[in-house]
Amino acid sequence: MKPTSREYPVTKSETEWREALSPAEYDVLRQAGTERPFVGEYTDTTTEGVYSCRACGAELFRSDTKFESHCGWPSFFSPLAGDAVELIEDRSMFMKRIEVRCSSCGSHLGHVFEGEGYDTPTDQRYCINSISLRLEPASGPTA
Repeated sequence: MKPTSREYPVTKSETEWREALSPAEYDVLRQAGTERPFVGEYTDTTTEGVYSCRACGAELFRSDTKFESHCGWPSFFSPLAGDAVELIEDRSMFMKRIEVRCSSCGSHLGHVFEGEGYDTPTDQRYCINSISLRLEPASGPTA
């Protein structure tokens, strides 16, 4: 993962991150790995609620901004708030992309793409690894 000079509100040593996260979570969140497409826990989820960073618990996305992009990963057209995520230029994999990180702990979430023609209010697709997220379902009346 490309280091930044920014200090995050939530900081841990790499040893502490390794102890707090599973090996797969650590690979994606702290090493900027990617889970395989169409296997993530939230790829097809339609449950209403808030998606938070699996590493630090910061709220990142709401289910009402999630849409079906058929790309193999959960897709959102906007983060929860303007400062919930940070965007960093990523020139890995022999291409130029925009990496999405949690602005509270700096963990890798995925990438954001624009101009793909999706019928969303922002024409953006935040393509996020399920393993980077934890869904807190909205509480409602039970039947």
